[in-house]
Amino acid sequence: MAEGFFNHLAKGKAIATSAGTSPSSEINPLAVKVMKEASIDISQQEPKKLTPEMLESADRVITMGCGVEESCPGAFVPTEDWALEDPKGKPIEKVREIRDQIRVQVEKVVKELLKDEKK
Repeated sequence: MAEGFFNHLAKGKAIATSAGTSPSSEINPLAVKVMKEASIDISQQEPKKLTPEMLESADRVITMGCGVEESCPGAFVPTEDWALEDPKGKPIEKVREIRDQIRVQVEKVVKELLKDEKK
């Protein structure tokens, strides 16, 4: 959801890639549904495994409740953690709540990045 929001809001001025330490085999169907409600289609996204190469090429790394630092490669580079719940297995109302929390955080990041770009 964060990747979808970021790429929509940044309008090509910056690009986000979402990846996980233990990605699922498919995007959560409820995440797809609640993002469509926000007019963003993430149905073509695929879960990606976080790699050292991704971290090396990233300007910024944000984790979302990665939790166990020893298993999260993001812990080896400067990171910001949003400590959000995993929407997996949650009812749609909770997935919407998580979506809205993600949107607020992503909007802050995009605003900050685009502000820096104007300097």
